[in-house]
Amino acid sequence: MSIDGRDTDMGATEGIAVLLARASAAETRTTDRLYGAIDDVLMDDAVRLDDRTRLRMRAVLAQLAGGIEAALRSHATRLLILRDEADLAERLRVTAAPVFARLNASGLLRDPALIRELLGRVRQDLMADALPIRAPDDPDQPSLLPRLLHHVNPAVGAASRALLAADSQRRSHMPIGTPQSSDLPADLHHHLVWWSAAALRIAVADAGDGALWALDRALAEAAAHQISAHVEEDRLEAVAMRLAGALDPDAKARARLLVEALSDRRLSLVIALLAQGLGLDYADMREIVLDPEGERLWLALRALDLDRATVARIGLAMAEADPWREVDGFADALDDIMATDRIAASKALAPLLLHREYRAALSAIERGVRRAWPSAGTRG
Repeated sequence: MSIDGRDTDMGATEGIAVLLARASAAETRTTDRLYGAIDDVLMDDAVRLDDRTRLRMRAVLAQLAGGIEAALRSHATRLLILRDEADLAERLRVTAAPVFARLNASGLLRDPALIRELLGRVRQDLMADALPIRAPDDPDQPSLLPRLLHHVNPAVGAASRALLAADSQRRSHMPIGTPQSSDLPADLHHHLVWWSAAALRIAVADAGDGALWALDRALAEAAAHQISAHVEEDRLEAVAMRLAGALDPDAKARARLLVEALSDRRLSLVIALLAQGLGLDYADMREIVLDPEGERLWLALRALDLDRATVARIGLAMAEADPWREVDGFADALDDIMATDRIAASKALAPLLLHREYRAALSAIERGVRRAWPSAGTRG
């Protein structure tokens, strides 16, 4: 390598261009790190994710995007080969541009609905893993779900089998890049599939020249196939709600089922039993159960008219599983919780029965009004 002032040839010119491009990219990364540091330093500790949750979230996002990417590549590659587009199929197969990185850079993964769903799922799994294990009252009796397999109601048995299968599927961590469905609600699954197809198309376009209409067609068909094959009713949350609906317990049976489900670390069934009793959807009830503040959960338990022993078992289990909660604080509040009128608790939770989109619209408008007229509430 020369360091003197010789004439620059074509290769050197290209090298300079690459060097300048890398320097520009480095400057952008430096700015990104600065703003990231500002956000991190000034973020309130109460809303900051702990390291375990943050790492699990990134892993789940990467696994979902990787699974959809692999399925799209495989299906679209087969279509291109069948259509005598072998060169284009090979470009799609070998282009090394993970969809997750492109979607992350584009900002699409910042979608609030997607993050809300995945954060709820991750926090639920972490909470379930941390729940204290309680020895059954009868050590010879099978745990709850295996026992429900033989329930007199065939719908209960079928839903129990489906929940066991869905829970096993959710907890099986396939290697990133294994073709698989996303196990997301239908609308979020559709978005992620189309985003991934677009990211793949752009990656292949960046990797070479030529007309790509055949690739567009193949990727669009592969995405439509993935969407049509997605069965939302097989999701863990949907199956848990189906089981809770089939059980349809009264207050006494619900209390027993909640305690047993907690003892078995079946947090999805706990959430579903509470949601079914209150008429809420799973996602709303999951947020209430996972909220470390706890006030809405206590209202929910009172609205269901659960007895003191059941409320205490649930509250103590949550406090033991979540480091953000205080066992002593819950014990001190138990008398006030039980003194809360059931009707008053139900009325306090009534807004959650409104349609989610309507509630989201109300919240968005209220936030906008507060930003535009911060002193509006004090005007005469």
